[in-house]
Amino acid sequence: MPDWRNHVEPLGPSVVGIKKHGRMVTDAAIVGSDLQTVLSGDERAPEQLVNAASLPGAVGRVWAMADHHFGYGLPIGGVLATDHDAGDLGGAVSPGAVGFDINCGVRMLAFDMDADDLPDPAKFARRLGGRIPSGTSGKGGVDLTSRDLMNVLEEGAAAAADLGLGAVDDVALLESKGRLDADVDGVSSRALERGVTSLGTLGSGNHFAELQAVEEVVDVEAAEAWGLHEGQLVAMIHSGSRGLGHQVCTDHVRQLERQFKSDDGGWRHEGFDWWIPDRQLAAAPRHAPEAEAYLGAMGAAANYAFANRAVLAQRLITALEAHTRTSVEWSTVYDVAHNIAKDEEHIIDGKRCTCSVHRKGATRAFPGTHEGLCPEHKATGQPVLVPGDMGTGSWLLAGPKQGMNDAFGSSCHGAGRRLSRAAARAQVDVTALMADLSASGVHLKHGTERGLAEEAPEAYKPVDDVVDATEEAGLARRVAKLSPRVVVKG
Repeated sequence: MPDWRNHVEPLGPSVVGIKKHGRMVTDAAIVGSDLQTVLSGDERAPEQLVNAASLPGAVGRVWAMADHHFGYGLPIGGVLATDHDAGDLGGAVSPGAVGFDINCGVRMLAFDMDADDLPDPAKFARRLGGRIPSGTSGKGGVDLTSRDLMNVLEEGAAAAADLGLGAVDDVALLESKGRLDADVDGVSSRALERGVTSLGTLGSGNHFAELQAVEEVVDVEAAEAWGLHEGQLVAMIHSGSRGLGHQVCTDHVRQLERQFKSDDGGWRHEGFDWWIPDRQLAAAPRHAPEAEAYLGAMGAAANYAFANRAVLAQRLITALEAHTRTSVEWSTVYDVAHNIAKDEEHIIDGKRCTCSVHRKGATRAFPGTHEGLCPEHKATGQPVLVPGDMGTGSWLLAGPKQGMNDAFGSSCHGAGRRLSRAAARAQVDVTALMADLSASGVHLKHGTERGLAEEAPEAYKPVDDVVDATEEAGLARRVAKLSPRVVVKG
């Protein structure tokens, strides 16, 4: 296959394209880079974009957001859309292009108090760390009966609220109202076992619960519409579907990968008559039973994640009320999913297309004109939550006021890793890191020193640079900068 470097071209501010060549069926695009950076950087992520652009039914461009980095099959920060009408049974649906932590995402809360009025934040960090279980195990989750778990898998965030376990003030302020269509039959018994004990747990790695201050408001109109002002106390909760979602992806990836056999430098599925360049992108046609089973199970796992963030939100609010010894007024700003595939309609080359849009480590950034947004977001565009690192801060962005952006209404989802976990462990002085965080007013409750080193600020790209590129590319715009005050890490 020809080298992708021979087919790169500038597409506009902060966007570089890779023209269709070889077995690609569509083009690719990379946000946040110039030609020289792409040509001299890590070749693995562009190669994965080329591979994804070779999947049957791929349309538009396959995108890498400004925070992208190498992942499983598709780069983390990747966006892939496939046409439902491609071929006899539709374009490809690939579990590997969604990711293992299905509906890993972020919920943002706003409180009716200023960040500077939080008493003894160091003590609250310890209290919050005790209320929100973290780490790789599912210990500390709420007690669920089998029927409760089924309700959560089918109904999402609303089920957690109905059970009295989760904080949900308005489901319209959650992406997809906190619920996807689901089919529990595609969820294995092992996945159910992993999910029954884990609801309300944070997880490990880059998952966190964080109290923040609204440091700077850039878009006053949007901030006021969302009930935000400078100095306000807000919170971000970053978690997903825990072991249940990981097991759902594992089960369906393995089942599909076994059906592809090595052939002609790639992998062939005799039944679908498909050839793909990378078995990690193993896929099935949208209307085939294998894809329907995966999407049904993925929807169930996504619902679990929406409910999980609802329970975590309630635990954070309860901890804050106990700490301040008062009833706390709060509201949801938004809840966005990162790792998900959805059926959406988009205009591609002037024609309406029903697509399976895979967002892996990318978030939706729909315009205010989209019918799926609630009235609060019609004038502003959809809120886009972009966590940075625990030492620098995060951003709240908004989708366009009008018109879908070119990346299927998608945006970056965070800062994106700059160092691998192994490299971070080798380079980061944990003692110095904790001293620096404390000196900057960040109060931390963490698990292991190994995990803390992996999540150090220097392990991530500068979030301001990622947001700059995202805005320059026309994908989303700044609303407010958020600075960390209290951080609980897995």
